[in-house]
Amino acid sequence: MKILIVGANGLMGQAALKGLAHHDVVTASRSGSTCDHQVDITNTASIRALFEKVGQVDAVICAVGHCEYAPFVTMTDDQWRVTIESKLLGQINLVRVGCDYVADCGSFTLISGILNIKPVPEAIADATTSGAIDTFVRCVAHEMPRGIRINVVNPTVLEEAWDVYGAMMPGFEPVPGALVGKAFQRSVEGFISGEG
Repeated sequence: MKILIVGANGLMGQAALKGLAHHDVVTASRSGSTCDHQVDITNTASIRALFEKVGQVDAVICAVGHCEYAPFVTMTDDQWRVTIESKLLGQINLVRVGCDYVADCGSFTLISGILNIKPVPEAIADATTSGAIDTFVRCVAHEMPRGIRINVVNPTVLEEAWDVYGAMMPGFEPVPGALVGKAFQRSVEGFISGEG
């Protein structure tokens, strides 16, 4: 299968790569460094340009979505906007534009997160957009054309990111990236749709 992984240079993208390395993988990221292509998922023209370069794919994985962290009462309009435009609308637009480039019976896999189920302080924007992505995937699965499937990986904190996020997530059990990679593999190689 030809698989496009967006956000491949991040830790979540690296986890997806571990689970799908046996496929023909094409990578993209915002910076483009260490990846095959550059893309800004907050810009639909950038998304379309990416797909025009890559061509038809069997699966698309989005392993990126920037979130701002701050207490709810001090969150600014810009902090909300950045999070919504990246983690929520960016992923939705990747699917909306990408439908024209994914093969019949192909798939999309998005990411949400654990914080909409198990909230922590200062993560309201992440929790809100994660919950919205979970809902989007569950509902849009019924409207996807040509047998295209869509799922969401809803990971907890990765072991590889524990030094960055561990302090804000006391009591959480980190998981190895290789295990999260298996969730991406199940979404791509299986037959489920609309699930997390």
